[in-house]
Amino acid sequence: MAELVPPRVQLASLLSPVSFANFALRVRNPALPYRWRVSAFRSCVQLYRPLGFEATLSFLEFQAGRFQRDEAALLQALDVIEASRAAWHAELHAYATRRQEAKMQGQRSPRAEEPNPNLQARWYWYGNPRKAALHALRFWRRQRFPHLLPSTDPVLLEISKCVSEFLDSGAVFTEAQRDLLGALVSEIEQRLHSGDLLLVVRHIEVASGLR
Repeated sequence: MAELVPPRVQLASLLSPVSFANFALRVRNPALPYRWRVSAFRSCVQLYRPLGFEATLSFLEFQAGRFQRDEAALLQALDVIEASRAAWHAELHAYATRRQEAKMQGQRSPRAEEPNPNLQARWYWYGNPRKAALHALRFWRRQRFPHLLPSTDPVLLEISKCVSEFLDSGAVFTEAQRDLLGALVSEIEQRLHSGDLLLVVRHIEVASGLR
């Protein structure tokens, strides 16, 4: 049987602007069919996915529970992603203020070592970055690497080795191991042509404390 939705709800859904905040309102709207609310949540993730879309969904499920069927888990997952996104927005504001002050002092270009939240949002989970990066690496090793390997691509093989060694070590490296990892990651990065693999490299850096 088709789910019945009040006409006002249908009209509001059609006319509302598509934005993260609007999708979040749909997620919290008990008048909507539950599958619509889950779909709206996935749209939120499409708009803010620091770990990549699928890995971000996986991390949110890890944090909140099976939101696909559990309303409490769905609302908690929304709270988690909203908190991370709010922290990112706060950092964007702080960064813009710092850049404005630096420009007034004659520093037109940002320093290379200064974290830029405009770029970090592609791989950095604001709130608990290391935990999120570790989850993303485990997700990649479990879900993606088996489909990519075996491969003759030396870059892919080196990235797979980096991920496995890091995770198998318990995600704890000595300073010397971290230095070796940093050198290897830098070398790999120069040869990367895939945005997906660069994302994995960034997760390695965040999880290991290189970033």
